[in-house]
Amino acid sequence: MGVIVQKFGGTSVADIDRIRNVARRVAGTYTRGDEVVVIVSAMSGVTDGLIGLAHKVNENPDKRELDALLATGEQTTASLLAMTLKSMNFPAQSLMGFQVEVRTDHCFGNARIQDIRVDRVRRLLQERTIVVVAGFQGCDDQGNITTLGRGGSDTSAVAIAAALKADACEIYTDVTGVFTADPNLVPKARKIDRICFEEMLEMASIGAKVLQIRSVEFAMKYNVPVHVRSSFSDEEGTMVVQEDNGMERVAVSAVTMNKNDARITLRKVPDTPGIAARIFTPVAEAGICVDMIIQNTRASGKTDLTFTVPKADYRTALAIGKKVAGEIGAEDVFGDDTIAKVSVTGVGMRSHPGVAARMFACLAREGINIMMISTSEIRISCLIEQKYAELAVQALHTEFGLDAQP
Repeated sequence: MGVIVQKFGGTSVADIDRIRNVARRVAGTYTRGDEVVVIVSAMSGVTDGLIGLAHKVNENPDKRELDALLATGEQTTASLLAMTLKSMNFPAQSLMGFQVEVRTDHCFGNARIQDIRVDRVRRLLQERTIVVVAGFQGCDDQGNITTLGRGGSDTSAVAIAAALKADACEIYTDVTGVFTADPNLVPKARKIDRICFEEMLEMASIGAKVLQIRSVEFAMKYNVPVHVRSSFSDEEGTMVVQEDNGMERVAVSAVTMNKNDARITLRKVPDTPGIAARIFTPVAEAGICVDMIIQNTRASGKTDLTFTVPKADYRTALAIGKKVAGEIGAEDVFGDDTIAKVSVTGVGMRSHPGVAARMFACLAREGINIMMISTSEIRISCLIEQKYAELAVQALHTEFGLDAQP
């Protein structure tokens, strides 16, 4: 008998029939003798609907009140699933984030978990009760309801699994696992049986939507095995685990694409100490994450500085850039939100030279210009025009031998 944490996303609980399907799957795990904790998201479309209602009341709704509103989506699902399980004669109890004592900071809308006290969950498990937890939410030290940001139910699941020292955390979604590329873009994409935390973390950070990045960070930090699988089939999914010697050392494991970035350029910035800090400090203070940065120094003693930000923060970041440009004497500021970031990822890059050269040559053959490049030890990302994104992913997938065999 083990402790299994199962998380079901919005599409898995989209309506009552699907909630019944989830209940049957949970009941099957419980019947095998495992102790089961279920984390649920809001039903598909509910969160967006609640946000729409909030904006009808106020174009800029108070963040504390918005969190209190959005948390009702997961609360509804948790209660309905617990009722369904009870109707099937299985002992179940729903708990909200504050009842599990998911303690967070005060950052409404994007709170970070600081501690989880799972004593109540443990007691219920010892009584052989299925615990159904509303994901995506917690509370701060003032007792306010907080939410963990989009995809936060993944983070809830892995964090609770870590606190319980669970044997596994199963993330159920509408896909059968992690693929070498988005199957909607690349029909020949293959499902990956096992992938290490480091690769998954890189993929999550550059556009892969299977797992939320903070959930992967938790899993990696606390060594929680994560099984990504479909809630609509019994097919084995993808295990996300610590890297081991048995893993295949291919140069590239996956190709990903992200159309949710924008770039901002400050032209002819004075090339003096402290200028970069003056540019990026107000960006950071606005809570905007910067990804790629490139600086080109001119012979005139001026420099051009380009960086990327999430598209949702584009207008705010551009306004900050224009304000700072005036203060430091930059000549011009302009931006572009019609870009895409295409990336190749694989732990095998450490021992396979020439991956960058192959990537650049492949894009060149397709007539795709590279605007910016960033790298890590196991990832290479290129910024390109958005209209070429799908073509780039398909070409790179073939170039690195990832196409499924006929």
